[in-house]
Amino acid sequence: MTTTTLPTRREMQRAYLHSDASYDGVFFLAVRTTGIFCRPSCPARKPLPANVEYYATPADALRAGYRACRRCRPLDTDGRPPAWVRGLLTHIEQSPESPLRDTDLRTRAINPARARRYFQEHYGMTFQAYQRAARLSVALHQIRDGVDLTGVAFDHGYESNSGFRDAFERVFGKTPGRSRAANCIVTDLAESPLGPLLICATPAALCLLEFTDRRAFQAQLKALRERFGCAVVPGRNALVEQLRSELAEYFAGRRRAFSVPLDYPGTPFQRAVWSQLLKIPYGETISYEELARRVGRPGAQRAVGLANGRNRIGIVIPCHRVVNKSGQLGGYGGGLWRKRFLLDLERRVMTAARPPTTPVLTAR
Repeated sequence: MTTTTLPTRREMQRAYLHSDASYDGVFFLAVRTTGIFCRPSCPARKPLPANVEYYATPADALRAGYRACRRCRPLDTDGRPPAWVRGLLTHIEQSPESPLRDTDLRTRAINPARARRYFQEHYGMTFQAYQRAARLSVALHQIRDGVDLTGVAFDHGYESNSGFRDAFERVFGKTPGRSRAANCIVTDLAESPLGPLLICATPAALCLLEFTDRRAFQAQLKALRERFGCAVVPGRNALVEQLRSELAEYFAGRRRAFSVPLDYPGTPFQRAVWSQLLKIPYGETISYEELARRVGRPGAQRAVGLANGRNRIGIVIPCHRVVNKSGQLGGYGGGLWRKRFLLDLERRVMTAARPPTTPVLTAR
């Protein structure tokens, strides 16, 4: 059983017995007798409660030895949150100055604790913190555009300048008056055949692309705040939009190289490894041994493997193209099934692009 906080067992049992789609993405159920795991809304015949285990993410169920159901396709999330979450996100996007309180959530038949758990798991912050960050992100852009500070404070639901200033400084680390030239890291989710991807970008470069079910991604967000010295807030900018478009083209087989600028701070050795990863051609693989040789550290396969695993910009910095010398896949932080998917995708595209061979005719 995963250690991640889940709804109560009674809530989860009720949800899957009633095929409650509002719990899709909140938990997954695995059936011991069949060896498969499903979404709560799966239309298949309901298993006996005694035969069910519960997991917070598909990765947890896969690690426990279960395979994905072919009817409800729990791995095929495509970055789409359940309907009740989409409603909350729409409200935040359209009315950031009108935050939803616990009483408002209950009016919408949403348990505040449930919203807190979902946002903490998928966005790395509670629902209330997400709302505050969204409001302040909008405020930051208005301040940088020269809007009067008093107007910004009251437009975003703050009753006083001092309250706005305190909230602003907690998130961005500096007062509104000092932030006209400040930057922040914006975060957004992108759809993919492998599940939701978390995008983080400054105004100048992409700095993180990670699968949201990876246990390490919250620690990576914290590291980004420390390394870049600025807040991580929900939102989009031009680079986020560019990457979303390029990712869609990549998964459709129409793009082999990404053009979005990158910023990947690390130790000199880590940066050397990540820079070499960018040089591996699309559709090809190299061994950890060869990667060690290319960074001038022959024999340091273990060290390059660790640096490879700490890559924060998955897919774009193609750490999936490094395999064992034997040809086996080796490790991958997002799960070997994702590594296999990415390599198979690139090989299919390369095979389809090769001109057909013309048979050689010989005279009889």
